[in-house]
Amino acid sequence: MRSLLFVPGDSPRKQQKALESGADALILDLEDSVALDAKPEAREITRAFLEEARARPRRPRLIVRINALTTGLIEADLDAIMPGAPDAIMLPKAEGGIDVSHLAAKIAVREAECDLPDGTTIIPIATETGKGIFGLGTYAGATHRLSALTWGAEDLSTDLGAETNRLETGAYTDPYRLARSLALFAAAAAQVDAIDTVFTAFRDAEGFRAECLAARRDGFAGKMAIHPDQVAPINEIFSPSPQALARAEAIIALFDANPGVGVIGLDGEMLDRPHLIRALRLKARAVKLAE
Repeated sequence: MRSLLFVPGDSPRKQQKALESGADALILDLEDSVALDAKPEAREITRAFLEEARARPRRPRLIVRINALTTGLIEADLDAIMPGAPDAIMLPKAEGGIDVSHLAAKIAVREAECDLPDGTTIIPIATETGKGIFGLGTYAGATHRLSALTWGAEDLSTDLGAETNRLETGAYTDPYRLARSLALFAAAAAQVDAIDTVFTAFRDAEGFRAECLAARRDGFAGKMAIHPDQVAPINEIFSPSPQALARAEAIIALFDANPGVGVIGLDGEMLDRPHLIRALRLKARAVKLAE
């Protein structure tokens, strides 16, 4: 998944519009974008949308962001939306592997009750609390349902009591740069994709593009979006460019032609196994996106 677009769980109009956005995945939100007294209706709207959207021959992946484990709302969320067979559940304010294991057990029960296959995955938002920072090393091996990991800066700034999470230049301040980096390491340790957080200034196209490029450079596989206009730039930036793919194929071909060689030169650069692995991953990603 390159682009994951947030859509309010209580807005059928926005949900239908999001289907035409070109996003790889829709995050149907039952948490922050839905007021407490509107959550029961939002659950029903979201389940109806899941059932309708799943019947489409070509559709984005359908993710539901439920409420946090500590809210007392999660049972009602899962009871309502699991019959709609979402592809994944996004867990906000996750604080470690124990949280995703706990959620996995709840999902398994409802899959059995709804006669669904064992396939619903989990994407935790892993840095929204200070406690969550210290749990980032515990996701690896927590559950087979873990499919990706993302991070958040807005709720974290509230938890820390910070005045802001960005500098005047638009760059994150040090606590959030650290959270971003640790989330990237946590995803690598768990061998799942790292997804970059949202860029809230959706009219700042230049700043948004720069943040996407930096995320791709550092190893993030995609980015969450809060506005449909952000989807196309995300898809472009997180897709392998023709130039990058051509170089990857050249590296692969060079190593194939020289089996057993540990280090080899290409265009004045010495390449070894990490370069080959990176090239193989990029080619595999390009092939998958072309399917």
